Amino acid sequence: MLSWELARTRLALPLLLLLLLCAAPYDPTWESLDARPLPAWFDQAKFGIFIHWGVFSVPSFGSEWFWWYWQKEKRPKFVKFMKDNYPPDFKYEDFAPLFTAKFFNANQWADILQASGAKYVVLTSKHHEGFTLWGSEYSWNWNAMDEGPKRDIVKELEVAIRNKTDLHFGLYYSLFEWFHPLFLEDESSSFRKQKFPISKMLPELYELVKKYQPEVLWSDGDGGAPDNYWNSTNFLAWLYNESPVRDTVVTNDRWGAGCICKHGGYYTCSDRYNPGHLLPHKWENCMTIDKFSWGYRRNADIGDYFTIEELVKQLVQTVACGGNLLMNIGPTLDGTISAIFEERLRQMGTWLKVNGEAIYETHPWRSQNDSVTPDVWYTSKPKEKLVYAIFLKWPASGHLFLGQPRGILGKTEVKLLGHGKQLNWISSKPDGIMVELPQLSFPQMPCNWGWALALTNVT
Repeated sequence: MLSWELARTRLALPLLLLLLLCAAPYDPTWESLDARPLPAWFDQAKFGIFIHWGVFSVPSFGSEWFWWYWQKEKRPKFVKFMKDNYPPDFKYEDFAPLFTAKFFNANQWADILQASGAKYVVLTSKHHEGFTLWGSEYSWNWNAMDEGPKRDIVKELEVAIRNKTDLHFGLYYSLFEWFHPLFLEDESSSFRKQKFPISKMLPELYELVKKYQPEVLWSDGDGGAPDNYWNSTNFLAWLYNESPVRDTVVTNDRWGAGCICKHGGYYTCSDRYNPGHLLPHKWENCMTIDKFSWGYRRNADIGDYFTIEELVKQLVQTVACGGNLLMNIGPTLDGTISAIFEERLRQMGTWLKVNGEAIYETHPWRSQNDSVTPDVWYTSKPKEKLVYAIFLKWPASGHLFLGQPRGILGKTEVKLLGHGKQLNWISSKPDGIMVELPQLSFPQMPCNWGWALALTNVT
């Protein structure tokens, strides 16, 4: 009798274990979904590239919101632009055949993105205009396979990124579409109807994830509708429990009105969000090299672009405060990354080759910036007992005072990344150290636009 009970117990235990393993760990509630740990790779990556590309790249005037500003808001400069350059009966849809992407070379893009030092990329698979950069089954005659390029842009870039780089591949997706008749019908019912998400948005999102397996799913554009209209929690439960990217995918916080900075994976809070202080939740600063537009603009002036010094400062400040930087470029209608964007990407990569140790896989330190010397930001690697002091101005005196670290005589070591030799330092009372920087000519500098000191064994 005892042996039978023992045998039955042995049979039951694996079955119970199997049932526990098969049980969906995440329920379609924000309480459950928000408890999902963020996959570790995202915090370690620190730096990604955003790419805004679509039919809006054809007029390439003013903003990627061109259609809305011209047709809906009727802003004078957009109305005038159309009147001056296109026939009176020209519609926004007529831009689609002109979106040729004839010079688009996914391998070339991948090379540039790899050279930038970024660890992930996010492509706009569909912006608010509704045009999909793949042959969506739910966007008939308004997608890159049927109109314009006649190519699966998403697939080409996905293959190039995964074959030629170490970047994680991600996709942006706009939930709503400005002028889709089903969305407008739902909106007129105060979103009591759900025709648009049921017949368009949700099937398209499932298709996108299954087909391209993005490791970042960057949702946007709730159109003023709450998350229950979009059925966001059910979709995210499927994404986290059953999808092919359930173990690695990260999501943001734009899943319906009221969700931003509150629910989802990491927080974006607003475009160009950069709080300047440590947050308790992982966040991302999505910003664009062109200060006024996410899409390419033919009418941009040189002063409209951030300098590399300004971009390095954004990266350093963001990472020191626990965030990731998602830096945007806008390709042209024919698929080229313009020289100004390519230069900024390659400059950032050059800087990260020297200073990446102080950025990638780091953690915020007890102080995010120095309280005495301006433009000094801190990161850390606690396991290695390392603190990095990233300074954006080389002091004319050749001495850099750091007000936060406390040195330990005989234990603390200070090195300049890219230089390698130990530097002399002295303690200051009650806190801080004075570091004697190496006397280097400009060609001897390990890099431009900012430098990093590796401090070992400081408190």
